[in-house]
Amino acid sequence: MGLSRKDSGLSEFEPRQSAVMIVALLALLSGGCLGARSIEKPPDEQFGHRYEGKAADGRETTIITPEEDETSYIYVPAVYDTVHIRAADPETADAIGVPVEILIKGGFPDACTKLSSVSQERAGNLIRVELEMRRPQGVLCASVVRPYRFYLILDGLYEPGHYSLRINEKTHPMVIRPFEGRES
Repeated sequence: MGLSRKDSGLSEFEPRQSAVMIVALLALLSGGCLGARSIEKPPDEQFGHRYEGKAADGRETTIITPEEDETSYIYVPAVYDTVHIRAADPETADAIGVPVEILIKGGFPDACTKLSSVSQERAGNLIRVELEMRRPQGVLCASVVRPYRFYLILDGLYEPGHYSLRINEKTHPMVIRPFEGRES
């Protein structure tokens, strides 16, 4: 004659609790395995990724074009709202450091304004970028905001550490993460 559940000292809820604990343990263990995989970054965070033309966010990719010969221009610092700092994958980088590019997102205030010039200089951990836009002088332009995206590869290579990226008098923190898993 076998023991009944009552005689065994087990309540009817213990098997359910055990099943729940087993499922939770399996989820925890598989989560650990899944956590070890690299998570793909969004396109705007990926070094080298480019949108040609208009991106899903409605911003037009722009480049700096030459000025028209007989036109006079007004020059002002470029208006921007977002900066994405994108370091190259350390596995494909030089032993000295990684290349870095920035994606600058902004908006032109009218139908005539374009990016005019960009310059950069680096002093230690400070990177200065001057981005300028131009508008034809004395020309009537439709007053419409035109969102843009501009890609710029920064000069040089960057070792792991903290940097300050200054674009048109606005400073952005920039961190290059250690090259984990790489032999020196």
